Amino acid sequence: MIDDSRHTRFAPPALRFDTVKLTDSLRNEHILIETVLGSMRTWADRAAEGAAPVADGKRFMTFFRVFAGAFHHEREEVVLFPALVREAGLPADRGPIAVIVDDHHRMAAILDGIEALLARDASRDGDLGELRELAKSYSHELWAHIDAENSVLLPESEERLRQNGIHELPCREPDENESAAARTGEELVAVYPSMEPDTIRGEGCMMCPAYGPRCGGVEREWWNDNEWDEFADHIGAS
Repeated sequence: MIDDSRHTRFAPPALRFDTVKLTDSLRNEHILIETVLGSMRTWADRAAEGAAPVADGKRFMTFFRVFAGAFHHEREEVVLFPALVREAGLPADRGPIAVIVDDHHRMAAILDGIEALLARDASRDGDLGELRELAKSYSHELWAHIDAENSVLLPESEERLRQNGIHELPCREPDENESAAARTGEELVAVYPSMEPDTIRGEGCMMCPAYGPRCGGVEREWWNDNEWDEFADHIGAS
């Protein structure tokens, strides 16, 4: 299990794999994903310096492909987002949903690049430097992605589902491979302590890299007329 007192921000109680509210489960999973992400950065830095086996990268790929991808991202795309479209009438082709799905694809492409290097052992200095840069790019993308989900997507999703009478969504348990991938992540953190994020992080649409060029923000994309009227009334009374 994760045991690193220097990183208590990333080390709350163990993941809950029972059938709980989906959004709560997704938040809990973010904690382990963030921790392993920082651990991968530690490994990549050490590998570039010849102080860690390059082969351990394949174990990190198992965690991010199987646990973060096949389990975590899959439930967002197959359960949460269709429910938002179906029950709350939110658009799937623009705004937060489209941004999150696009993020998933873009981050998977970075993993493709890492795996290509690992497939040829990444033993040359140039390969090791590229491996470190790809790990850095992936971590910056995923940290920003998690911030956007925790501060905007998940709370706004809960509110819109609640408005439409939906208080629970199916939350399946991980299968054997997904549980094994989570344990692999925890084992890696024990070997490579999770580094603190080396990028600016924050909450809200303004901090999201997609704000502006790819998304107008949750207010413009998701708010209805009543919400805008209430907002105007609030501003007028203040």
